[in-house]
Amino acid sequence: MNHIEQFVADSLLRTIPDFRPRTLNINPVADMASVVIGMRRTGKTFLFFQQIKKLIADGVDPSTILYINLEDDRLHPYSPEILSDLLDAFFRISSEARSGNFHLFLDEIQNVPGWCRFARRITDNPKASLYVTGSSAKLLSTEVATEFRGRGFARELFPLSFKESLIFHGIELPPEYPPGKTAFYMEDLFKQYLEKGGFPGIQSLNDYQRNQTLQDYVEIVLVRDIIDRYSIRNINVVRAFARVLLQNSGSMFSVNKIYNDFKSRGISLSKDTLYNLASCFEDAFLLFTIPVFNRSLRVREVNPRKVYTIDPGLSFAMTSAGAASLGSRLENCVYLNLRKRFSSSRHASISYYITRSRYEVDFITGDPETDTVIELIQVCADLSNKKTLEREVRALSEAMEDLKLTKSTIVSLYNEETVETSSGKIDIVPAWKWLLTNDDVEKLNNS
Repeated sequence: MNHIEQFVADSLLRTIPDFRPRTLNINPVADMASVVIGMRRTGKTFLFFQQIKKLIADGVDPSTILYINLEDDRLHPYSPEILSDLLDAFFRISSEARSGNFHLFLDEIQNVPGWCRFARRITDNPKASLYVTGSSAKLLSTEVATEFRGRGFARELFPLSFKESLIFHGIELPPEYPPGKTAFYMEDLFKQYLEKGGFPGIQSLNDYQRNQTLQDYVEIVLVRDIIDRYSIRNINVVRAFARVLLQNSGSMFSVNKIYNDFKSRGISLSKDTLYNLASCFEDAFLLFTIPVFNRSLRVREVNPRKVYTIDPGLSFAMTSAGAASLGSRLENCVYLNLRKRFSSSRHASISYYITRSRYEVDFITGDPETDTVIELIQVCADLSNKKTLEREVRALSEAMEDLKLTKSTIVSLYNEETVETSSGKIDIVPAWKWLLTNDDVEKLNNS
């Protein structure tokens, strides 16, 4: 038995480890590969184990199910035929799989050059089921859509949302989100979530262990998915730029400003390098950016973008203790919820809005090219100060007038009320309630 056959034999004998189920189900589509994409450590592998367990519970023969971790060092360096060799070894070992009725799970597929050709061959077999994961957005935007020629059904996996984190920890969800003691309890849990975040692997760690582990997650992404993948030599620039963006979640960022700051510190680089790195960070799901809402493509491109991280806990872990902003992490949570709702929509995107008087509204969903607007959302952690409330209401009221909307929302930590303005109604909603109400994960990902 050669080393490839031994590897496959070991994989077939693998015991499925214990795991906490995710609310996202894969739900395979006939004649298409199921593609799951997201940052490392978000739980893609355990989502595979969840699907394997479901298949076995449904009566599928375990000998027809093969899970392969393509980051296993026993497979390196890859030969050009590595995927075909693995499949051939699977057929030699499992007579049941040789019939063509098998389920193949390939984890971190982006590591294998030319994987699309192999994947198309598998999907051409109507009896076979193919599942792949990747830590690259290009799998979603490029390979699946073009090279894979419509043979893959892709979805994004994020760290645990607030609602998922409650389920993960066995906390009963309030049935009707009532006020009183339950509200105070939910507020407290949500503040813990803003600090801890939703990566499954850090949920039981203490503060020191959690922050160190999250910082390690960032380093793994920078090294494996950016520095190694793109053969980048200036490693210090990659780390410095990533830290700047991760520490400024919810803020505008300007490449020109960061370039000048780095230059003043004696860091040698070009603006193109920063633009390319920002694109790499997004590709690796480390962070996301949104443009200003405007019909003009040029206006959207020349104005600063706002940046958000993949997880509020990650932002907290990368920021010094005295500078960690509760409000920015709250805004980050709202963004992530909107991304789940609208990332695959053909009719809506997420932007920020600037009113005619230059007031900023944190989020506007809709299609800027057709001037279609779905909703306006402002985020403010504390509205107890009268001037703060007036500022947020003023911005939304003017935006509603600009866009001919009659309602909008402010997401806050504690406040709950309705404000009537000359432009329409503004609902102020506690963040925990807004997130639970708008986070039916399974429905969002299958609508």
